[in-house]
Amino acid sequence: MTDSAPSVAADERRAIALIFTAVLIDSIGFGIIIPVLPTYLSTLADVPLQEATRIAGWLMVVFAVLQFLCGPLLGNLSDQFGRRPVLLLSMAGFGLNYLLMGLAPDLVWLFIGRALAGVAGAIYAPANAYMADISPPEKRAQRFGMLGAAFGLGFILGPALGGLIGSIDARAPFFLAAALAFANAGIGYFVLRESLPIERRRAFDWRRANPLGAFRALARHPTVIGVAFAIFLWQLAFHVYPSTWSFFAALKFGWGEAMIGLSLASSGLLMAIVQGGMTGRIVRAFGERRAAFYGFASFISACLLYTIIPYGWMAFLVQPIAAGQGVGGAAMQAIASQRTSAEEQGELQGGIASLNGLGAIVGPLAMTQTLAWFSEPTRGAPFYGAAFLLAAALALAAAAIFERTTRSDRSMALPRRAPPV
Repeated sequence: MTDSAPSVAADERRAIALIFTAVLIDSIGFGIIIPVLPTYLSTLADVPLQEATRIAGWLMVVFAVLQFLCGPLLGNLSDQFGRRPVLLLSMAGFGLNYLLMGLAPDLVWLFIGRALAGVAGAIYAPANAYMADISPPEKRAQRFGMLGAAFGLGFILGPALGGLIGSIDARAPFFLAAALAFANAGIGYFVLRESLPIERRRAFDWRRANPLGAFRALARHPTVIGVAFAIFLWQLAFHVYPSTWSFFAALKFGWGEAMIGLSLASSGLLMAIVQGGMTGRIVRAFGERRAAFYGFASFISACLLYTIIPYGWMAFLVQPIAAGQGVGGAAMQAIASQRTSAEEQGELQGGIASLNGLGAIVGPLAMTQTLAWFSEPTRGAPFYGAAFLLAAALALAAAAIFERTTRSDRSMALPRRAPPV
């Protein structure tokens, strides 16, 4: 007994480190291409920056449609066959996506690459399910926050690298992202252990492995479906960053790849500090519910400030305020996970991934088209902050739904105390 307990703890720490690293490498690959998108799309399609903004929106929509359709499929597959094979396929699929995007001779191949990435389903749903498998309920918010911190750290290294090498060749970041994704899959193949034991798996069911079936599964838990819908609106609003920041900064502040990369790296560093070092403390002190409202307040305040600031250097002053927004997503994920059985964690994460995919269909399209519309020179004085104003409104709606859904749940009104050692 004495010998086995340290061994179990060591295995758990190793698994957490591996999943953290997998998400980190994946987010580096995602962030590395953001600074070059304005130049890359403008050159490849031979269009002005405003039109490239619209193309970027449709590029993200293709990814999101296929992720929406395939998210529940992958989540249910992970409930039957385990998390490990789904994670590895996601990593390899993203490597192929970046390779195709880097080699793309025209927009058609670019869209094919993003479609493949949507089918792969990204890494976050199976990674969250893996983390839920190995974490007791009272630690899930903290560990979901760690995954958010990994994403933030990826946004330190990714955009910085993308801005640096993208100023030399706009295609180079795509090839580096492909190499990182394939390396991620290779490392995972040799060192990642399965987190879902055979006795906790359930049979695959096509009726549950689709968006409609996933939504019906979520609807079995009233609190879960309400929180999931709040997460959907939250993600819808959050798409203002990956879909428009590069174009927003280029249009409003006249920034190039290097400054865009620096701003994203700075934002990622601050978010990683808050999510990795403070999420657990905030949840223990105030409970998941109040922690979620802290995230809402941070996001809405930052969006409103980005809307009105006149100079680029002011964006760096807003970033410390924005850094707290990731706490909200981790807290809501923890609430939904705690109210779902161990056998349904993959289905839950697949359902949330499908909702996020639906949000990613509407979000980038709405944000990029809003920015393009209000920045069009023929419409008079441009209003570059319009997309951030829209994002603030969506986050406010998410907060209202979350408040109404969780108001009567007394278990969320109290601080989450750590169990005695």
